[in-house]
Amino acid sequence: MLLAAGAGRRMGGPKALVELDGEPLVRRALRVLADGGCAPLVVVLGAASEEVRSRLPAGALPVVAPDWAEGMGASLRAGLQALDELDPRPDAAVVHLVDLPGVTAAAVARLAAQSAPEALVRAAYAGEPAHPVLIGRSHWAGVRSSAAGDAGARGYLAGHPDLSLLECGDLADPDDVDTPEQLARYRSG
Repeated sequence: MLLAAGAGRRMGGPKALVELDGEPLVRRALRVLADGGCAPLVVVLGAASEEVRSRLPAGALPVVAPDWAEGMGASLRAGLQALDELDPRPDAAVVHLVDLPGVTAAAVARLAAQSAPEALVRAAYAGEPAHPVLIGRSHWAGVRSSAAGDAGARGYLAGHPDLSLLECGDLADPDDVDTPEQLARYRSG
């Protein structure tokens, strides 16, 4: 599941539409999820939803979070609700953010390999928790009920006894691109 609903105020527009190497970040992130073995590809939209939708690859399942402006929590709730309504329901969801161009398909595949209804696994970089996160189906209701504001699943994950960290620092870079300056550094890096 890709969270791509934000307005990108610090970026000057929705980050889903920002191009890197000639590809919108939304397509890049969905490609990483697909190449990492994830299916179906649910993408949560909000700001500029029609414009972002027009850039989605075939097969992506767009879900509009009507209350997307509330923050990442609203997007996460909408995406998990959509996954819960699929038939068949997936065992788990790899939750990825559109503004993480350094996350690789190899890191996603490492997380996805842990997929199970009870899974709760967070990518770590040098031991520090980050994204993406694998959330097993048995945790979806709890995550949805606690997701609020821009915290997403942070409150649910904090200190959860089932949470495990999976080192991905050898495969990916966890840094996000929230501003034009960060994007420029990423492009030159």
